[in-house]
Amino acid sequence: MMKKTKILQVAAAALVTIIILVFLEKLLMPKYMTQILEGALISEYYQEKEKDHDVIFVGDCEVYESFSPITLWEKFGITSFIRGSAQQLIWHSYYLLEETLRYEKPEVVVFNVLSMKYDVPQKEAYNRMALDDMPMSITKLKAIRASMMEEEKFITYLFPILRYHSRWSELTSEDLKYWLKRERISHNGYLMRVDTKAVTTIPTKKRLPNYEFSEICYHYLDKMTALCKENDIELVLIKAPSLYPHWYDEWDEQMRAYAEENDLYYINFLDYTDEIGIDYSTDTYDGGLHLNLSGAEKMSEYFGRILTEKYNLRDHREDAELKKIWDGKIAFYNQTIEMQFSELELLGYIKAFNKKKEEG
Repeated sequence: MMKKTKILQVAAAALVTIIILVFLEKLLMPKYMTQILEGALISEYYQEKEKDHDVIFVGDCEVYESFSPITLWEKFGITSFIRGSAQQLIWHSYYLLEETLRYEKPEVVVFNVLSMKYDVPQKEAYNRMALDDMPMSITKLKAIRASMMEEEKFITYLFPILRYHSRWSELTSEDLKYWLKRERISHNGYLMRVDTKAVTTIPTKKRLPNYEFSEICYHYLDKMTALCKENDIELVLIKAPSLYPHWYDEWDEQMRAYAEENDLYYINFLDYTDEIGIDYSTDTYDGGLHLNLSGAEKMSEYFGRILTEKYNLRDHREDAELKKIWDGKIAFYNQTIEMQFSELELLGYIKAFNKKKEEG
């Protein structure tokens, strides 16, 4: 009897220790609620109650800042979600897609091809943004192996508290506020910006020693292509209309050849900016790297027509249950627009006041 009691006491102590560690881990991990917002994007997919989207986007900032799922719904009744993260490399995209197919099977998957230029991991911070919030699975373990920098330790991805334990001295009120629950910051993966910074100059395009995409990138593109075909999903390859980082003609030719060889649709939106109506004096918030709200809505309306006509996607706007869900998303979308414009107006007043004060 005493032995059994001892075992129960040890088990209870172990359980309490695990619970404490879990709570501490949640406290110490970055929250991405007020700064580096893109770090919160991956986790938001798992908050979705209804995972049955027509279109899934995977890729880097050129997808999560170039397309608005709300516009795709309002204009075409297309349901979509963007599984994007900062500098998401092709192996990140592949494993995020593999994992997404555990939850749903979309009609179309859209992959932004800019990441084909990278053949090695770039930075631990980008790995963390893509991988930390993925639920534990065989897919996540494979993604970690594919993504790790040389100096990183595998175990810190399994137990993030080992990586973030030193954040004690950096904790802020944000960590306490969002300790147990984060707020939603995206719109089905779209990270909104309403401010404007026109294109004034474009960096000179540098000559490269080699324009061939690496074997590792083609390896994962082949895997993505095969995964989509196995699941009867249309894979669309795109290049968003960002003016830089530069997209070289030699890269474009390789993507066109790959799409033709594998019976895929590829569109380089840089070739259609006039048709889309992109104005680089009003439709970008950082001088041409990324689109702002007006640019993303134009892109979504243009691409939505292609998706509807080419893949015969159903218009779900007459579905009462879905309409109720998306009405809530539209309300949040409009609220965010109003809030961001109010913040810009306030910032304008502050700048004007400070300028007047300096002038005496």
